[in-house]
Amino acid sequence: MKYDVNKKGFYGEFGGVFIPEMMYPNIRELQDNYLEILADPGFQEEFRNLLKDYAGRPTPLYHSARLSELHHTNIYLKREDLTHTGAHKINNTIGQILIAGRLGKTRIIAETGAGQHGVATATVCALKGIKCIVYMGQLDVERQQPNVLRMKMLGAEVIPVYSGNMTLKDATNEAIRDWINNPVDTHYIIGSVVGPHPYPDLVAKLQSVISEEMKWQLKEKTGREAPDYIIACVGGGSNAAGAYYHYLYDNHVKMIAVEASGKGIDSGESAATMVLGRPGVLHGCFSMLMQDEDGQVTEPYSISAGLDYPGVGPIHSHLFKTGRVKFDHATDDEALKAAFQLARLEGIIPALESAHALAALEKKKFRPDDVVVVNLSGRGDKDLATYIKYMDSFL
Repeated sequence: MKYDVNKKGFYGEFGGVFIPEMMYPNIRELQDNYLEILADPGFQEEFRNLLKDYAGRPTPLYHSARLSELHHTNIYLKREDLTHTGAHKINNTIGQILIAGRLGKTRIIAETGAGQHGVATATVCALKGIKCIVYMGQLDVERQQPNVLRMKMLGAEVIPVYSGNMTLKDATNEAIRDWINNPVDTHYIIGSVVGPHPYPDLVAKLQSVISEEMKWQLKEKTGREAPDYIIACVGGGSNAAGAYYHYLYDNHVKMIAVEASGKGIDSGESAATMVLGRPGVLHGCFSMLMQDEDGQVTEPYSISAGLDYPGVGPIHSHLFKTGRVKFDHATDDEALKAAFQLARLEGIIPALESAHALAALEKKKFRPDDVVVVNLSGRGDKDLATYIKYMDSFL
C-alpha cells in the first residue's frame, strides 16, 4: 500500500487541488518550488539550526512512569509541549517562513483555532521582520484570550471572524479570501495537513521531525527504533502526520488517531469527522467532511478549539480508508478527565487537544511489554480558563 502523495496531490482518492481560478497562480508557484527548496542544503541547514537553537529541539521522549503503572504498560510522551511557543506548530511555521522568504513574499497570513498556530506564525514573522495577519473565529478569540494577546504582543494583526460558528473553519475561509485578493506579495502559512496540494505534503514533511527524533530516542531508551503504538489527536491532523511519518511503512507499529466527539457522537455537537462525515470538498481538497444531505458543511463542536474542524487532512482520510490508522474519538468529559489525571500523576498540564489523545489510553488494553508513544502536541497554559470551569468536577 502506498501512503505518499502522488504528482497530482492525491493520497489514494483524497487530496488534489479544488480551488477558485484566481488562486491557481499562488498554488502553482508553491507546487513548482517547494520540493526544490526543501531539498536545498542551505534551506536544510537554516531550518535545522532554527529548530535546534530557536525552537528548542529535540523535544524529550519522556517515560511516564506513573501513567505506565496505571495502564500496566510502557508509556512515553513525545514532549512537543516543550517547544518554543508551546506546541508542535512552530516546526511548520519555521519551515514555511523560510520558504516564503525564498519566494520573495513580504506579507504572511494564517488561520488559527486554538491560537497555537497563530502564535507560532506571529513568532516567526517577528523573527524575520515580515508583516503578519492572523484570522481567528470570534468564539476562539473569546476562549483563547492568552494566545490572542501573545499574537498582538508579537506584532501580528488579529482579525476576528464572525461568520458561521465563528471557529477554525470560518477563519480558514477568510484567510483564503485574503490570499485571493493579495496574490503577489502574500504567502499563506496553513497550519495543518489540509488545503490544496502541496500543503498537506509540505506540512507533513516539516512536521516529520517529530517521528525522526522518536526513532533515535526510542533506540536510546528501549533498544529499538519502533514503538508498538503511536497515539495522536487529529483535527486537521498535522501533529499526527508528523508522529506517524517515518513509521507509515512499518506495519509492526499500530497507529491510533483520536478525534473530538464533543458532547457525544449522536449529540449533534461533535467534531468526529470519520464517524459522522463522508467524502467532500472543503478548503481546496477532497477529503472526509462533516456535511448534510445537500452537501453543506455541518458545524462542528469541541471543547478544544484546535479540534473544532469539520474535516480532516486527506492523508488521514487515506490512512483511515486503507486501515493503516485506527480512528477513535473522545468526548469533552473524557479529554478533561485525562488532562486532570496527567496533571496530578506527572505534573504536566496538557493542551485540551493533546488530552484527547491521552483519553484513548483508557479505551485500549495494552500488553505489559508494549511501548506506547503519545504525542503530547501542546501545553495547557492556553486552556487554563477552560480547565478552571471544570476543576471542581474533576479534582
